[in-house]
Amino acid sequence: MRVFIIAGEPSGDRLGGALMAGLRALRPDVRFDGIGGPEMEAQGLSSRFPMQELSVMGIAEILPGLRHLMRRIDETAEAVVTGRPDVLITIDSPDFCLRVARRAKARMALRTVHYVAPSVWAWRPGRAAKMARVIDHVLALLPFEPPYMEAAGMACDFVGHPVSTEAVAGPAEVAAFRAEHGLGDAPLLTVLPGSRGGEVARHAPVFGKALEPILAERPDLRLILPTTGPQADRLRALTADWVQQPLILDPRGLDNDRVQARKRAAFAASQAALAASGTVSLELAAQGTPMAIAYGMNRLTWEIVSRMALLDTVTLVNLVSETRVVPEALGPRCAPEHVTPILRQVLDDPAAQKAAMALTMDRLGRGGEPPGSRAARAVLDRI
Repeated sequence: MRVFIIAGEPSGDRLGGALMAGLRALRPDVRFDGIGGPEMEAQGLSSRFPMQELSVMGIAEILPGLRHLMRRIDETAEAVVTGRPDVLITIDSPDFCLRVARRAKARMALRTVHYVAPSVWAWRPGRAAKMARVIDHVLALLPFEPPYMEAAGMACDFVGHPVSTEAVAGPAEVAAFRAEHGLGDAPLLTVLPGSRGGEVARHAPVFGKALEPILAERPDLRLILPTTGPQADRLRALTADWVQQPLILDPRGLDNDRVQARKRAAFAASQAALAASGTVSLELAAQGTPMAIAYGMNRLTWEIVSRMALLDTVTLVNLVSETRVVPEALGPRCAPEHVTPILRQVLDDPAAQKAAMALTMDRLGRGGEPPGSRAARAVLDRI
């Protein structure tokens, strides 16, 4: 069995690695070709070029390398046609992946699978119909997504979210984390202003100001700030004028397993978290950490997005649990005078989110077959 598989960023590489391991277990004769990172290479993929070439975000980042990116799309589509795989599996990164699928499918009969459904339930529902022109089968991370994909004409299977398989940091890991950083038994608050440069620059000043009244009311509260290597120095500069210097968890020099274990322990040790919107809400829920969510954007972007939005919340815990227990401050409300009250609300009643977080993890597949195995089975069942 021949599989051509493409991922364009680290989260996709992790999904791809788990899917490839699942396919190997079910079909030992499988052979892989395509593009991926270290997780996929560990499963036997020899990436045709470094996955990092595709890890770009936004118009400003894409434009300088647009000609090179288009050439990579053509090269990849040609490789698919030449290799004649039994299935083409593309993982997220739709700007690249769907163009490759379109070019390849125009030249040959080809089974196409896309892993990670577009969030058409939130905005731009027309994306599903456009995707259906080149994609036969979608692997969904969220349990409410299949009907949207099926309505557009694609087969779709909910295969579970990888966060559902994350280990939960226990008392020993929490105690070790506290001891390592000299935190004693102080109450902790995790602060997560984002993982990209633009998010960090936009949110850190707002979060810092919003925390001032909270720290005045709770002087024993300590701030923990996990971050990525590229953003660590930026965050040190951006938090230099905060009323309390956060403990910045710089991942540089540590292997990925250690980084993830330390982050889980920080989440589990914290009374609450203040976080930018994103998948991190599910990571917090996996550790049982109640949260307030804030996300800012410029006014023009907000006006466009708010008009196109189909839902009244962006937080995945709210959506999956079908509740609205996680408070949000979005767009123009991502300002200190709005963020402080929602964070105070969470700190005053952290148990209010407990049931919704547990339900979210159950609905995402905690305790069931690992998502990579479910995804592999879904792919094979429909070929």
